[in-house]
Amino acid sequence: MKIADNLKKLKSQIGENVKLIAVSKYHTNEEVLEAYEAGQRDFGENKVQDLDDRKDDLPDDIRWHFIGHLQRNKVRFIAPYIHYIHAVDSARLLREINKRAKQENRVIPCLLQLKIASEDSKYGLTEDEILAILEDPQIGDLKNVEIRGLMAMATFTDDKDQINAEFEKVKLLFNKLQNLPLTENIRIEEMSMGMSQDYKIAVANGSTMVRIGSTIFNS
Repeated sequence: MKIADNLKKLKSQIGENVKLIAVSKYHTNEEVLEAYEAGQRDFGENKVQDLDDRKDDLPDDIRWHFIGHLQRNKVRFIAPYIHYIHAVDSARLLREINKRAKQENRVIPCLLQLKIASEDSKYGLTEDEILAILEDPQIGDLKNVEIRGLMAMATFTDDKDQINAEFEKVKLLFNKLQNLPLTENIRIEEMSMGMSQDYKIAVANGSTMVRIGSTIFNS
């Protein structure tokens, strides 16, 4: 099955209100172009070097999403062009993004990563840590970032009940945050959760962004 057919099928499954981020890591520029020519514009990468290496060889109107663990010393490389940063896992990283975005005269949308998976290898913040960031009186001073919501990765497991429970946790916190008094640079409107193996469960739990690679690019 061609990439265009995979995209069409996926979009019909997730619905028009869910944004599809095509995860292009591990895939060639030719494959990315095939998806682009089928109308896809949002692509996700999880390594700064890989993204920097390929962006100049691909169309300028691609919206690049950084979806992996981001080290503070790498922010400056993507700050000039990144469309969205999905996995902010510390207040220090948020401040660094703000600093680099200010230097570029940009405002960068970000999501706070909630740790829901059971694996120790997965990054993320606890609910209390997220609340501490959002309720910090100085958060409003970060004029060059916008916190748009939450990102999460479920445990890699075949246990659908466990995955569902983890995504339910994200939805509960999302609803809680929407009812908080928040500063102008915080708009809780996005939940980035769901990958090739669990996107249907994520969408059922209210995901607004899914990050999918193999289901698109692998025939």
